[in-house]
Amino acid sequence: MTTQGWWPWESAPTSPLPADPYPGGPGQEPAWPGGPPASDEAYGALPRRRHRWLFRITVTVLVLVLLGLLGLGALLLFTPSVSDAPARAQAIDQQHHVAYPGPPVPYRFAAALVSTEDHRFYSEPGIDPFAIARLVEGRLTGRPDQGGATLYQQLAKMLYVPGQSGLMVEAEEVGLGIKLDLTYSKTQVLQMYAAVAYFGHHYYGLAAASCGYFGVTPPRLSWPQAAMLAGLMQAPSADDPIGHPALGRARQAHVLQRLVATGVLTQVQADQAYQQPLHLVGGPPGACGAAP
Repeated sequence: MTTQGWWPWESAPTSPLPADPYPGGPGQEPAWPGGPPASDEAYGALPRRRHRWLFRITVTVLVLVLLGLLGLGALLLFTPSVSDAPARAQAIDQQHHVAYPGPPVPYRFAAALVSTEDHRFYSEPGIDPFAIARLVEGRLTGRPDQGGATLYQQLAKMLYVPGQSGLMVEAEEVGLGIKLDLTYSKTQVLQMYAAVAYFGHHYYGLAAASCGYFGVTPPRLSWPQAAMLAGLMQAPSADDPIGHPALGRARQAHVLQRLVATGVLTQVQADQAYQQPLHLVGGPPGACGAAP
């Protein structure tokens, strides 16, 4: 005999409430990983853990920034002054029988060079933090060098540490690059760079390369010619358009696409430039006359 309550509804066998959605069973709180909290204070443990993690991440980032600033300060302190950069450029040109200073860098070559070698040139402080981050990541992970040295760092290498390599040399180039930016204008840096760069085929300096390859002075360079010369910076001997025409044309195409990517040329203009003849002559470096 079953016992019933005093009121009729007390004997109802089932409840009209929907099934308990929580896995802990009817009438229980939701299950917690590792069991329910022992007290009300445990409910605040997760927010406190999040705050600790955020604090640790913030401290780590600040420490890394501080170490970076200290390292940068050390580079600026121990790298030499760049006040003699023009004198060093002149000495290099005299060694290769090239007049210094060279002519001003014309727009087409400057645009092609910046687009393919250092597209942040006009806004960066002598170094590219994004490129440095990629370089550090590559060193830590063992990935191949992705490049990314700014035009300032490339100029520093040509003037101060030619033919040298290694981590310490790269660090010195960073410090020298910052000093070059602080000491000289963008125009002066481009002019020194163009004056001492090697363009392959025994041509040193933009004026010699322009005259030697195409028989024209730098201001007369067409877009395809300027793109060809700018592309030679990466591997001037391997991409020499006279000795290795296929590789030279491949680099030219790459530079034209970089000009499209940076908004200097449209795709149609780049395609048309690639189809234009280069008029290679391969003459002596002083074969062209004065610019008009």
